[in-house]
Amino acid sequence: MLVEGGHVFAVTGAVLAGLGFYSFLVKRHPIRQLLAANVVGAGVFLMLGGLGRSPGGADPFAQALVITGIVIAVALSALGAAMVVRLAACGDKDEAPLGEKREGP
Repeated sequence: MLVEGGHVFAVTGAVLAGLGFYSFLVKRHPIRQLLAANVVGAGVFLMLGGLGRSPGGADPFAQALVITGIVIAVALSALGAAMVVRLAACGDKDEAPLGEKREGP
């Protein structure tokens, strides 16, 4: 068999990360780029989880990395979504939204 055991997860994660990276480069809409970055992250987590498996059990270090990465990815997704909302509020105008004063020249 070409792919055995936990390596199926690693190969699937690599394909998922590749598709997400391709989509990130091709799509120009900010929400689609944010989703593509999340797909890349999910692929990396799947690769780490798949490569951290052995016949004797799962590697706790790989599990800790994946759990920590998921928490960080959720926080960065929220930050990215807030930035997309702020970008949509500004639009193409060169002024601050909601009547805020803009500092600088």
